[in-house]
Amino acid sequence: MRLIFAGLELEIQAESSQAAGTGYLLHGGTVQLNQPETPTRFYRHGWQSWSLASWLELDKAPVPIQPPGRRPQADDPVYALSPRHGGSALGAVETPDGKVLLLGALAPGGRVEAHGRALRGFYESGAGDWYVAHGDESAVFAHYAQMLAERLGRRGQNPAPRVWCSWYSYYTGISETVVQEVLEGLQGLPFEVFQLDDGWQQDMGDWEANEKFPSGMQAMARKIRAMGHIPGLWMAPFIVRPSSRLYRERPDWLLKDAQGDPVPAGINWGGFYYALDTTHPQVRAWLRGVIQRAVAWGYTYLKLDFLYAAALPGVRHENIPREQAYREALRVVREAAGEEVYILACGAPILPSLGLVDGLRIGPDVAPYWRNEDREDYLHDPTGPGGLNALRTSLHRLWLRPLVQTDPDVAYFRTRYNLLSPPQRQALQDLAKVAGFLATSDPPQWLEPDERRTLERWLSEAVAVSQKGRYRFLLGGREVDFGEWLGGRDA
Repeated sequence: MRLIFAGLELEIQAESSQAAGTGYLLHGGTVQLNQPETPTRFYRHGWQSWSLASWLELDKAPVPIQPPGRRPQADDPVYALSPRHGGSALGAVETPDGKVLLLGALAPGGRVEAHGRALRGFYESGAGDWYVAHGDESAVFAHYAQMLAERLGRRGQNPAPRVWCSWYSYYTGISETVVQEVLEGLQGLPFEVFQLDDGWQQDMGDWEANEKFPSGMQAMARKIRAMGHIPGLWMAPFIVRPSSRLYRERPDWLLKDAQGDPVPAGINWGGFYYALDTTHPQVRAWLRGVIQRAVAWGYTYLKLDFLYAAALPGVRHENIPREQAYREALRVVREAAGEEVYILACGAPILPSLGLVDGLRIGPDVAPYWRNEDREDYLHDPTGPGGLNALRTSLHRLWLRPLVQTDPDVAYFRTRYNLLSPPQRQALQDLAKVAGFLATSDPPQWLEPDERRTLERWLSEAVAVSQKGRYRFLLGGREVDFGEWLGGRDA
């Protein structure tokens, strides 16, 4: 069959098609769009929060991330060695008329790849619906987001809370003493949420307070609330370390490969960590209890990390598609937490998270430096912590804003323990304003008086944001061109 979009004639291969607003709905396990000319640039949409999203040149072949042990936490390991440019759920190409042709899945489990003149989409299991549109980039992505909202839902449409997070200053070195000191220093700054990150728990899988929090996590939440903040807590409920009691006592709860061995979910904390099989009824019951206990302690803002582990390939107790397994596990989390608890998903598969979480990390971790040379130049890994990596992928995920609150990670204001230049710090501050999610990890004790005043203004002042191009924005009366950092062209 053939479709014509404002002069662009396409040959469509699909089980069926029908008009849908300014685009078309297709149906099929595999669909294909053939266009008259071979495109030069492809919009790659990474699988989960940290996975690269960007416009890429099609004449440059993808390079696998090294080493293999890190691939699961960088992108979808199923396609890590694919010779084709492809992306999770959607893909797009630039057409000769300066517009964009987009093909996007409308359910979890889809992938889109570039095949010469063609865009080919397929579901890993069964058939499903697709959306295809051609036009101005912003309009095409906005229409796709609207279709996803109708299918998967949307959350988090009120202003996002302003968050202080412990990770990018103290990392795992938090304690009751450190928390008390920071809380006292934050008085007078308009943060809603005070979020404890990694470092409070006994182990990955053992979600109880460690010896650095002798009063317990409930007492810690009460202290945070007494100082005027919403208590926030970090957890990674879908992973487990071999050093944990859970790993030793319940090996039957682990996701296994075809040989019956536990599936590694990545490398961190000095070694491999592993995925839980969230389709196992006992795992779901345990997961429900973990979340309910955290909420009962008083934490009504939950940052849930390394969530992609529930969607890794493996042999599951229940034989269902892996992204469906992830979404059902996330639904257990949402039901256990309740509708009023704010859930920020991190390291999370994008499409299967929509409608269930309030906030979604849309890029890799930032860091107090701009480029991660070792990861990027030698390991071909654009997902490592760093300001540039976070900026690049976050900018290419801003189309998600109508669906979920988009978290580009924290901004920096301090010069202490910081290699970012003033323009680099400004770029991350501006990115947060554009994304609509304001967070920092700067301890007030590390700020000079002028840095604290800048932070307070950034938190307090409402700025009108309008997009003028792919990378150009107006913030109030000031034009910001993020393309200068990316070395890319605007549109």
